[in-house]
Amino acid sequence: MKNAFKFGFLGLALTLAFASCGETAKKSDAATDSANVALDSANTQLDSAKTAVDSAKSAVDSAAAKVDSTKAAH
Repeated sequence: MKNAFKFGFLGLALTLAFASCGETAKKSDAATDSANVALDSANTQLDSAKTAVDSAKSAVDSAAAKVDSTKAAH
């Protein structure tokens, strides 16, 4: 009778340990997904900033070309 109680308690302890480890994996997966979403968002913002810089560079190059053509005409 004592052994049956010990094995039952051991089974319960192992079940709880396994269940708690399973929840940790789910939480870490959720954290990984959240981190990936944050990285994707940051990469999107960087791409947007690069596009804005390229657009500004094009505007400056265009203005410089107009100035150079005006100087050459006079």
